[in-house]
This record gives sequence, C-alpha cells and structure tokens, in this order.
Amino acid sequence: MPESYYPELRRLDLFARMEDARFDDLMRASYVQNFPPQVELITEGDPSDFLHVVLSGSVELFSRWNGRETSIQVVCPVTTFILAATIKLAPYLMSARTLEKSRIVLLPSQDVRRVFAEDAEFARAIVTELAQCYRVMVKSQKDLKLRTSLERLANYLLRQQIRADGAAVFELTLEKRRLASFLGMTPENLSRAFKGLQPYGVEVDGNRISIHNRVDLEGFAKPNPLIDDYTT
Repeated sequence: MPESYYPELRRLDLFARMEDARFDDLMRASYVQNFPPQVELITEGDPSDFLHVVLSGSVELFSRWNGRETSIQVVCPVTTFILAATIKLAPYLMSARTLEKSRIVLLPSQDVRRVFAEDAEFARAIVTELAQCYRVMVKSQKDLKLRTSLERLANYLLRQQIRADGAAVFELTLEKRRLASFLGMTPENLSRAFKGLQPYGVEVDGNRISIHNRVDLEGFAKPNPLIDDYTT
C-alpha cells in the first residue's frame, strides 16, 4: 500500500499507538482498492480473510435469511468493519456492499492476528474497539426491543439532527428503503411513521427532513444516552 495513506490510518485509534516497525510491517502486507457502488465486498458465512478499513465512500453491512434481507449498519470513513471475525478467525456474520464509490484498505487477517499477538498497544486498541462495538450492538437491541416503530424513527431523526450540527433542516443519509430496514420496519410502515410524527413538528419532503419543534419531538421520543449515544 502506498505510504501516502499511512498518516490517515495512523489517526485511527486502532493503529495510533502501535510500534512503528509493526505498523509498517502490517501496512506493507495490505493494499488499497477503489470499488464502484453496489459491489459486495464480503459475504456472510465466508472466511474472514481481510480486515477492511473505509477511507472514502460508505459501506452497508447487511444480512440475508430465508428470502429476507435487513440492513444492520452503515460504515463511513475512516473506520474498520467486522473486526471480531478477523480476530476470532471466524466466518463473517454479515455481508458488506458499497453504497457509493469507495476506497477500501484490505489488511490480511492473518497479519492482523500476528501483530495482535506481538504488539501490546495494538492488542489494547483492538479490545477497546471490540468493546465499543459490543456496546453499540446492545444499544441497538434496546432500541429495537424497547421502542415502538414511531419512537425508533423519532429518536433516529433526533440523532441525525445532532450529526447535522443541530440544523432544523437536513438530508437523510440513507435512502428510505434502507432506513426502514435499519429501523426494523417495512417501507410502508416507515411512510406511516413519518406521517405519525407530523404532530410533533416533523415535515418530510423526499429525503429532506425539517424539525420545527425539537422540544415537542424530544417530549415524544424520550431520548436516552444509554440507548442513543453511540460514542460511549
């Protein structure tokens, strides 16, 4: 992989405190590739041959079963995905595809495991990242199991507004079909849920969302950091 990418990867917590020699060794075994939209990068059930790092674009993690498909997460730069499978030498539990043109770093899993065994700082960073991924999954499960579909949508919109720096008007980052899947809903239920939030000041125009009264929406949604704050 060209050394011009090294500084960007070094900013990731996962690689920030590695020994220089071990970092260089791991990077030399990796490579960067550009993918067009809608390319399936990995398939659930396949061996975890690579750890992936998204440098640009976005990647959807999803799963299929018995003719059905669900969206699990959208990964944006700069971050890894499906680290647990790499460390456990286990099959992927999710599939992944690009949502747009994306630049991906592929690190051979066997090299990641070798450096994990040799570099204490890298090992600590991996444990920390896996712990954070676990906590995000627990919060996602709480969101799905403790809230109605209307409450899930309301809290999702509040989180998106925070990511949009509190703007009263912002664009959805997911197309509505994928958003419905992510929230555990059908597209038809999502459409009804948007209408159900109109009394709380939510206006929808295509992918443009307007929140005219955040206080009213929060009063209905009851956001909780133990569910909605994915940073802790």
